[in-house]
Amino acid sequence: MTPHEPTRVVGAGPGDPAAEVDLSPGSPDVGAARDQPDAQRHDREPRSIHPGEGAPMTTSSTATLPAAAPPTDLGRTAITTGHTLEVDHVTKRYGDHTVVDDLTFTVLPGRVTGFLGPNGSGKSTTLKIMLDLAAADHGRATIGGHRYRDLTNPAHTVGALIESDAFHPGRSGRNHLLILADAIGIPHARVDDILEQVGLAKAAHRRTGAYSLGMRQRLGLAAALLGEPDVLILDEPGNGLDPQGIRTLRDLLRTHATRGGTVLVSSHLLAEVEHLVDDVIVIDQGRLVTHGALCELLQSASLVRAADPNRLADVLEQHGATTQTEGTDGLVVRCMDIAEIGDRAFSAGIAVRELSPHAGSLEQLFLTWTTDPTDPEEVVQL
Repeated sequence: MTPHEPTRVVGAGPGDPAAEVDLSPGSPDVGAARDQPDAQRHDREPRSIHPGEGAPMTTSSTATLPAAAPPTDLGRTAITTGHTLEVDHVTKRYGDHTVVDDLTFTVLPGRVTGFLGPNGSGKSTTLKIMLDLAAADHGRATIGGHRYRDLTNPAHTVGALIESDAFHPGRSGRNHLLILADAIGIPHARVDDILEQVGLAKAAHRRTGAYSLGMRQRLGLAAALLGEPDVLILDEPGNGLDPQGIRTLRDLLRTHATRGGTVLVSSHLLAEVEHLVDDVIVIDQGRLVTHGALCELLQSASLVRAADPNRLADVLEQHGATTQTEGTDGLVVRCMDIAEIGDRAFSAGIAVRELSPHAGSLEQLFLTWTTDPTDPEEVVQL
């Protein structure tokens, strides 16, 4: 940021108006705040700024704070207009590097969908394309059939948590949300309600620069929820959260989906994802690996114990299955029906001692989906 460049507080799609305040050194906005005693600065309401249609784009975090209020107050009424998210053959390149490669998937309302992939797999870029923060080279992404930039009321349709530290460190958490509320036409009473919901009420008047990572995550979640949107798109919202914060996040997202809202959340916390989501989308190197209901994917493997597991693995893999060693005589087999496994073993003359459905953990599945066994460097890193 140049010394006297005003900072954009609330972003929207290209062409949408946005509120701006001057956060450059020595500016009235910053100087006035620094010159006031703490009590006056904390209590001062921010000046009104021109309303815009932009959705607040922030992230935040949390230290150990008092337990958040039950999330049921957030959803007083059911969401009657379900918004389906669609990514249709999206490709994005930076120079000669393809970050997203012909990616297609659908996210349904009334469900929490986990968006998973290794670091650098293209998750954040895909989310930015969905929010018109990045332009696809090919394909399109829509929210309820419309580009984000074409939504009539984006801040009331989509709540997003994408970038971290999207607030001025000298401003209190409450004043940050009040500025966003003025920009999108939200009553100030909503700010206090949402701070209570995310567990930040007692830290509302503290400067955000003194917030822990977890507290900043909570503030970003509050900003995403401020406009009571139907759709939530959240990039790693659990980073830095303590166990209470994780529980609060889980309750908020489950409540939102139960009301009919659409939730898309990326995360590397696979154990928590397994407790939170209904569906998963897995990508690797910008390409779709798998997409479906988590309960079905967890049950999509078979356990077979055989007299010669190594030879059986060769036989099954020749016919399209993937196998993983389990103990001394077992194989976890995917991509092949359990009946076909038995038939192939019988035809090969391999005695089978056990053949049963196998429900693995999400972590085991994720490593199977995203690890290339022919790449020794990748195996070592994992």
